[in-house]
Amino acid sequence: MVSFLDQCGIDFRGVIMRLKCMFSFILLFGVAGLVIFIHLQDPVEMVDQQGLSTGPKFEFASHQAKKDCTTNNQYGTSMEAAAKQLLNINQDVSSYTPYQYLASLHSTSRRHSKTTFLRRDNKIYTEKKLLKKRKHFLSKEAPILMPLNGSAVDLMPSDYKDSNGKWRKLYEVQKQRKKLMQDICLKYKSDSRRIITPYDVSRIFVEDKHKILYCEVPKAGCSNWKRVLMVLNGLASSTKDIQHNDVHYGNYLKRLDSFDQKGIFNRLNTYRKMIFVREPFERLISAFRDKFEHANNYYHPVFGKAIISKYRRNATKEALRTGSGVHFKEFIQYLLDVHRPVGMDIHWDHVSKLCSPCLIDYDFIGKFESMEEDADFLLHLIGAPQNLTFPRFKDRHSNDERTSSKITQQYFAQLSPLERQRTYDFYYMDYQMFNYSKPFEDLY
Repeated sequence: MVSFLDQCGIDFRGVIMRLKCMFSFILLFGVAGLVIFIHLQDPVEMVDQQGLSTGPKFEFASHQAKKDCTTNNQYGTSMEAAAKQLLNINQDVSSYTPYQYLASLHSTSRRHSKTTFLRRDNKIYTEKKLLKKRKHFLSKEAPILMPLNGSAVDLMPSDYKDSNGKWRKLYEVQKQRKKLMQDICLKYKSDSRRIITPYDVSRIFVEDKHKILYCEVPKAGCSNWKRVLMVLNGLASSTKDIQHNDVHYGNYLKRLDSFDQKGIFNRLNTYRKMIFVREPFERLISAFRDKFEHANNYYHPVFGKAIISKYRRNATKEALRTGSGVHFKEFIQYLLDVHRPVGMDIHWDHVSKLCSPCLIDYDFIGKFESMEEDADFLLHLIGAPQNLTFPRFKDRHSNDERTSSKITQQYFAQLSPLERQRTYDFYYMDYQMFNYSKPFEDLY
């Protein structure tokens, strides 16, 4: 064979040498890669954690600061990610309820109770500390399993005294609203079990004295409802005494997700849970007027600049620099774009997403359109002081006319029929769940 290769002009020995060199180089690179891979591994992950082998592995994500109905961005992305991670933990954990799982962590046998793990930041963590961290993470972030329609609160007992029948009529309205909401939820989500995470209750405010849980919906009277809660909680004597910044930046009211799992569970089952909603198109226009037609040092540079940059042809340098002057049509283009240049915001996000009505059984569903009547009924039910009424004043842009159906029609007249239809489709669930009629005749 060698003679044949020689006759063909091929250097057989040279070929063999080249193959040997190539093989040696490949082997060398493989060994080097393996050494580097082992060197870069976290020592915690390489130690046999006998005491923690039955538990899930977590990444501890930092939480963003909570936002209220006047703030800049959607709250809870890191918390939502943590909750999703908990829902995907290995199968041996799924057979436990959250409390059972915590108990199982307590009873887990640990042969090496003083095992020490080293981390890249050179801090020393004992197994006990790691276990404590994981238990704390579970107690704060673990999903809460609740049965469908699990509210134990009776909004209005059968023996309730009602001399003129006024409250009974309003109670029947509440029954109809709740039944419709439940029917829509069953139509689209027919699961008999619900998993409620801290993210789902992050927009719910707590008033322990009168046992109220209020889920804020921006642009549906949330500022004044928080004033009412502050008065009920004894933080002020009158709603008129509470300034706008105190309402939204004072952190006087507790959020439900600030409690531990037991506190959340007990309050969801024993407190009156209330939500106030608004006609979706009117709520959208109210948000647009507030955030884009008045000076705003957050929405203009963050949302305005991104919207103008993507949707306005031949935009001026000044508009691109400041983000001021967003047109309503441009805003709708942003809203309907699956590749938005900037994320969603609580002021125009769906109520069905903000307050999770298919997960949480709201006992009272109020409407912005019947605010005075609904608010009086609710305050009567909880035994609020007789001199406390829902405030109707505007503490921002008080000289502007309130957003009405007439004003809403004027804004939507700027859109094409297709854009109106797509916007209606965007808020379809809110329209169905809270029994709002189609705002335009050409919608289907």
